Amino acid sequence: MLSQLAVACLGAGIVTTVAVAQGQNPLTALGITLFSAIAAVMVGQVL
Repeated sequence: MLSQLAVACLGAGIVTTVAVAQGQNPLTALGITLFSAIAAVMVGQVL
């Protein structure tokens, strides 16, 4: 599960970096990253 979370964070972090570079609030981007990483791990556990 920890490795799944790490991979999900890396993937979401790339998108977050692009969003912050385009002017999005870093805290908002971080929240979206954490939410999407947790959601990806949850879906991975179900599948």
